[in-house]
Amino acid sequence: MLLSARNIHKSFGALEVLKGIDLDIAPGKVTAIVGPSGAGKTTLLQILGTLMSPDAEGKILYGDSDITKLSDAKLSDFRNKNIGFVFQFHQLLPEFSLVENVAMPALIAGKKRSEAFDEARKLLKRLSLDGRDDHRPDELSGGECQRAAVARALINHPSVVFADEPSGSLDSQNRKQLHRLFFELRDSIGATFVIVTHDESLAADADVIVRMVDGVINKIENK
Repeated sequence: MLLSARNIHKSFGALEVLKGIDLDIAPGKVTAIVGPSGAGKTTLLQILGTLMSPDAEGKILYGDSDITKLSDAKLSDFRNKNIGFVFQFHQLLPEFSLVENVAMPALIAGKKRSEAFDEARKLLKRLSLDGRDDHRPDELSGGECQRAAVARALINHPSVVFADEPSGSLDSQNRKQLHRLFFELRDSIGATFVIVTHDESLAADADVIVRMVDGVINKIENK
């Protein structure tokens, strides 16, 4: 397995949000995590993506490596090189051009500016954003900004991309285009996506559907 979660608990004070999650994520698949508000979906996603730590007894394994044992500095480096993120709102920095936004994780990873920008331009072209390289986010549509956010998530060739309601702020047409993009990238480059979504059409097309209720997984559907 690419990623395994074992006995994941998470409490905030007296509120127990996750109540013992075991989950395996296979490579090259789109996994949708669904469930009602308050089920713990986003908390689980953030723990899987190393943005949040599980309570003491839980483990997150990438391959055979227990990343919950890494120092903050090593965990940050691991996250930058192995994990991509797409959020409900694109989180592009308004003062930078599209190519600068997409290249930023590669620059943080230590790539030469020329190499990072070349890779960013290739990704923007692949995602039908060529010609937009020098535009700033406020000059683009919401759909274009979200595609750029996907490009940014892919710039370091991560093992997995986590997406939290990535189409939640888009209209129906842009939502469909973004969903198609996830599956095209799965098929063309073997990308792995783990997506929290309320969109039943996206979940229905996923390779794996993880259904959560009240902090536990009550069903996993494999296509």
